[in-house]
Amino acid sequence: MERIWAPWRTEYIFNEKPSGCIFCLPPDTSGDREHLVLCRTPLSLVMLNRYPYTNGHLMAAPLRHTADMDSLSDEEMLDLFRTVRLCRAILYEEASPQGFNIGMNLGKAAGAGVDDHLHFHIVPRWNGDTNFMSVVVDVRVVPEGLLAAYDRLRPRFDALDQ
Repeated sequence: MERIWAPWRTEYIFNEKPSGCIFCLPPDTSGDREHLVLCRTPLSLVMLNRYPYTNGHLMAAPLRHTADMDSLSDEEMLDLFRTVRLCRAILYEEASPQGFNIGMNLGKAAGAGVDDHLHFHIVPRWNGDTNFMSVVVDVRVVPEGLLAAYDRLRPRFDALDQ
């Protein structure tokens, strides 16, 4: 029997969920690796999803805490969408996916895990990336550890600041 390991899931299963908003972080960037933050723009941030659907599952959110799309200024909306486009481009170059799921879930009824701070999911997809595990036991197999993915992707975002 082949074993499939995903040790980072233990944290989600056994530990209390963090209080506060995962997207509302201090401006000090010294904890960005711990928080899986890959990039900050003037009005948005990008982080790896701690409980990813696939390798490289990113989330982009406005810096300002809001769940209301209508409250975003034109500048915030443009910055956020440019950030989503940047994420897709970096993931395409880095991981060569054959497609993407990009979108947001607004509100608990729509499936939002964080329903008080709107955010986009940028999910790279490969032909055949859903397999029997998802169908039989509702489990996803993500072969790369989060910090390994962070260390692989962060330089791509850092290069943009040059």
